[in-house]
Amino acid sequence: MRISATLLICLLSFCSFAQTTEVDISNLDTTTRVFEKVEIEAEYPGKLNGWRKYLEKNLNANVPVDNGAPIGIYTVIVQFIVDKQGNISNVKALTSMGYGMEAEVLRVINKSGSWEPAMQKGKPVKAYRKQPVTFVVMDDDVEIITKTGNYVLFANTDNEVGIKIRKTKPEDMDVSIIGGTVKPTGDGVYLVRVNKTGRAVMNIRSTKKGKELAAVSFEVRSKSKSD
Repeated sequence: MRISATLLICLLSFCSFAQTTEVDISNLDTTTRVFEKVEIEAEYPGKLNGWRKYLEKNLNANVPVDNGAPIGIYTVIVQFIVDKQGNISNVKALTSMGYGMEAEVLRVINKSGSWEPAMQKGKPVKAYRKQPVTFVVMDDDVEIITKTGNYVLFANTDNEVGIKIRKTKPEDMDVSIIGGTVKPTGDGVYLVRVNKTGRAVMNIRSTKKGKELAAVSFEVRSKSKSD
């Protein structure tokens, strides 16, 4: 099996705090206040395109693979502050995907250098920024098929999951999931039920060879009325 990883840099939600707001800052101490909503967002040199290029050039997509992460999609979110002089500080992870992914994004953002500060009422201010980075860990020999796609399951419901592994027959696979149950329905299709939200790891073993064929990490969500 050949495990590899890629990056998805989402810039549309890059500034999830940034929205226009009617805030009177004339009597506020803008030296210490950190704005969650601003009129003009803090920007990296070269704007969004420059920021994307910086992240793509400096982030190591293979960090989760090197640290043994299961197959899956992992979105890391890092928050930081850009001050009035364009310096960044308080860089911290808001997620805990593990396998070195948060540490890698923190490393790259910490060394990003000077920014253009956010502006409010024509004045530079301190403001928050958020950056999501998605690591996609893949195995060329393993195909996971769900109706929701993107390695997502819903808690406390039967999720239909199809599993195909090259050179392995469905009847030669033993499938289990941590924190839940797996019921085979035939032809490599399983009903998977997980007890709680968060993440759950599925283990696929060969009944003939007695070894692990793959480990797959799913995001487990609450099922909404619209799903």
